[in-house]
Amino acid sequence: MPAAIAVGLLVVVALLGVLVVGLLRSHAEILRALHDLGVHLGDDAATTPRPRPARPTADGVAPPRAGGLGSAPDISGSVPDGGITHLAVNGVEHATMLAFLSTGCGTCGAFWEALGDPQLRLPDPTTRVAIVTGGPEAESPALVRELAPPHVVTVMSSDAWDAYDVPMSPYFVLVDGPSGRIIGEGSGVSWDQVVELLTKSAADAAPSPSLTTMRGRDREALIDDQLMAAGIRPGDPSLYPVAAPAEDER
Repeated sequence: MPAAIAVGLLVVVALLGVLVVGLLRSHAEILRALHDLGVHLGDDAATTPRPRPARPTADGVAPPRAGGLGSAPDISGSVPDGGITHLAVNGVEHATMLAFLSTGCGTCGAFWEALGDPQLRLPDPTTRVAIVTGGPEAESPALVRELAPPHVVTVMSSDAWDAYDVPMSPYFVLVDGPSGRIIGEGSGVSWDQVVELLTKSAADAAPSPSLTTMRGRDREALIDDQLMAAGIRPGDPSLYPVAAPAEDER
């Protein structure tokens, strides 16, 4: 009888050992999967990781990041058909709108389709549009090739996502070519919404006209507009100050 009990205990211990090994292995797989997603347990700075390029995002509008990036770097990467390309956005004559899209993002679907429209609405007719996806290690070149409009430059570059610190997809950056400055950035759920956002940002970033560089009617019109904005209308007494009395009249 004691021998039977001992054998039973050994069987139970063996089964528990197998169970523990299985749990440890499962735990290790979970940790490895979290690490691949950019989550590092115990690291407070990484509790809210930036999504990878191919990671879908929830519907909604992302506000522009405070401060922006200032100067926009050129982009180098591969093309869906194979080969290497370089996209110059800094020091060129035209503005460039960079559309950071991914193939696994549900919200991006509408933008892949919108960018295929030859009559696409832009902040300025001379603006050049380019699509930037993650590199071949993050996106399928075949799927990008299937979605990319034939008349739009498409660059696959994870380095560009890092250089522009893209927080989500879809995300859009408007670069002023001559100055190389980022003059607008943000996201939205429709193309019209994105264009309105970036058009307003570009207008806010544009330098105000200077009275010292204006002449004639343009200068007069600007002064009238500024007076009207201040609530000063034609005939306002403040436009006709009373002259100070002469010294011998005091």
